[in-house]
Amino acid sequence: MRMFLVRHAMPEVDPAVPPEAWRLGADGVAAARALDLPPDAYLVASTESKAAETLRAAVPGGHVGQDAGFDEVRRPHEWRDDHQERAHAYVQGALHPGWEPQSEVAARFTAAVARHAARAGAHPLVVGTHGMALTTWLADRRLIAGAPGAFWAGLAFPDIVTVGRP
Repeated sequence: MRMFLVRHAMPEVDPAVPPEAWRLGADGVAAARALDLPPDAYLVASTESKAAETLRAAVPGGHVGQDAGFDEVRRPHEWRDDHQERAHAYVQGALHPGWEPQSEVAARFTAAVARHAARAGAHPLVVGTHGMALTTWLADRRLIAGAPGAFWAGLAFPDIVTVGRP
């Protein structure tokens, strides 16, 4: 099976709003429209708006299902200037108090992939998700060459990671 993991486009960031509620602005929608995804794909995104909005913009008219298994790493809502450093450390294996353990992220992501791969059938599976969650899953599956932190830091908003054979 061929799967496309899509990191969402850049949302409009508001420190007063939890990140899971952030939405795409005009720039994020424009960036998502530029993604090159298969038109016959089975589309599923996390339950966070920015992930589903990214797929809807990338494949206009496509039905986008949602599954919490593809949500970002669960963590406390707190605005911190050192978020990038903490996220980098997390994908490298550090566990911060209140953050979902990496093994739980990988397990829920794996279960969601299995659910939707079965439903996708012969169609490519396109998953709208988030940087830390997809990096954690790829690292767990040993699908990243090199350090997970470097992989995560290199992801763009939006970005596509292809897994599997054509």
